[in-house]
Amino acid sequence: MSGAGFILAINMAVAGLLAAAFLMVAVYDKKNDAARWMAFGFALAMSNFGLEFAIASLGTSRPAVVASFAAFLAAMAVFNAGIARKYEVAVPWRLMGAVFVVSIATCYLIQDMPRDSFSRMLLYQLPYFLMQAVGVGIVWLARSRRPLDNLFMAVMSASALQFLSKAFLFQIFGGTGATAQDYLKTNYALFSQSMGTVFAMAIALLMLVILVRDIFADVTAKSETDALSGLLNRGGFERHAEAALRDSARTGLPVTLVISDLDHFKAVNDTFGHAAGDRVIEAFAGFLRNSTSGHQIAGRIGGEEFAVALPGTNLSGARLFAEGARSAFAGLPIDGLPDDRRFTASFGVAELRGGEGISDLMRRADEALYDAKKGGRDCVRVFEAQERDLSSAG
Repeated sequence: MSGAGFILAINMAVAGLLAAAFLMVAVYDKKNDAARWMAFGFALAMSNFGLEFAIASLGTSRPAVVASFAAFLAAMAVFNAGIARKYEVAVPWRLMGAVFVVSIATCYLIQDMPRDSFSRMLLYQLPYFLMQAVGVGIVWLARSRRPLDNLFMAVMSASALQFLSKAFLFQIFGGTGATAQDYLKTNYALFSQSMGTVFAMAIALLMLVILVRDIFADVTAKSETDALSGLLNRGGFERHAEAALRDSARTGLPVTLVISDLDHFKAVNDTFGHAAGDRVIEAFAGFLRNSTSGHQIAGRIGGEEFAVALPGTNLSGARLFAEGARSAFAGLPIDGLPDDRRFTASFGVAELRGGEGISDLMRRADEALYDAKKGGRDCVRVFEAQERDLSSAG
């Protein structure tokens, strides 16, 4: 077996392993359409490598050469479909279908051209470049990209360019052989298959890391989310709030905490039932979710107790937030409960002191909340450091 043939055999085995890897991701996460499409794409790539072996070993007709070309181009299109599913972009089936049909016809026609022709090689490699460029465009259109996604796009771009480079480099490596059967005996085949392996592995491994990253992020989000309210649970809230406190220590910006408690919640359950109580919790949680911006952190930290961390907001700003929330919620009707019945909440507000952790800040906000409940409920109280210090001294 030639060196190129050995690389081709490795490529076929690697394609099978990658197809299995993406399939395992799809089995683990049954909603992951992207992994299923990518597994199918690498399975198609295996058929391309098998056809390449058949052409080199047995000698085949023009249709077999075109079939090998079509199998690899189809594998790229299917992988692009997986990329589109991953990044929630519409799959460009019409564009890829047009590239595919025109490319197959072109590949069939160029078989009559001399094998050492630059034009022939360019026309053969151009469809691979175009199909990979479609994949780059899909990632570019994604609504949000993180550094790893940008790296994936960059590697895809480099891979697309390497297909075009082959039209310029193939003669440097001695050409593609006198016939299709001679291809695997050439130095060019060794170069081409090796370079293709490097890029295919890089693209596949990066995408696997991205998919696994997203799975872990989803698992983490579910572990930090309260099922009833859809907000962060206590553990999730404290972890995110601690991160906000660390940012505050670095930037010097204030952080305030608002803790709220639904008033007379036990009476709601006793009068209307626990299902009605759940609806009140869902309504208040939805209200908080709609009232907070992206950098603010809202969580359900107890049965009917909620907290909102406000990075970059001082005590007076937090008090205004709490007063607005109190007033708006008091006028909010709850689905499934009497139209004339309104529900209220009490609020405690505290601002972060230097050197404090989240537990200290929550304790002081809780004290302010206790004052609000003692003061008749449906009100806002602020933890005033000076008043508390004087009280303690007395």
